[in-house]
Amino acid sequence: MGRILVVDDEMNVIRLLEKFLISKEYEVFTAADGPTAVDKVKKLKPQIVLLDVLMPGMNGVDVLREIKEAEPDTSVIMVTAVGDEEIARDCLKLGAFDYITKPINLDYLETCLLVKMQQMEMR
Repeated sequence: MGRILVVDDEMNVIRLLEKFLISKEYEVFTAADGPTAVDKVKKLKPQIVLLDVLMPGMNGVDVLREIKEAEPDTSVIMVTAVGDEEIARDCLKLGAFDYITKPINLDYLETCLLVKMQQMEMR
């Protein structure tokens, strides 16, 4: 169906999303930190990145900037436990497709992914 990179410093979140996405027939890759995520985006060229905002070291906003610089066509959906409107606005200005708060509503996530995949197919 599509290639998705899940980036989060919490392994339980990675496992949950990986299991869910595989059940929906996506090809899934994972990264537990920002530098690894940027490297995987460059090498694996996923269509969509699910990116945690708050991570130690390189935060999600900085990762988003680097992803958009390296691979502007990669869609990024920010995922966070903190519903900060200012950060959400900043991420959207930097090119994020959406901003989802934890706990993640998997039905909403699935709809969001389907919409984005359809948009990409129409290009």
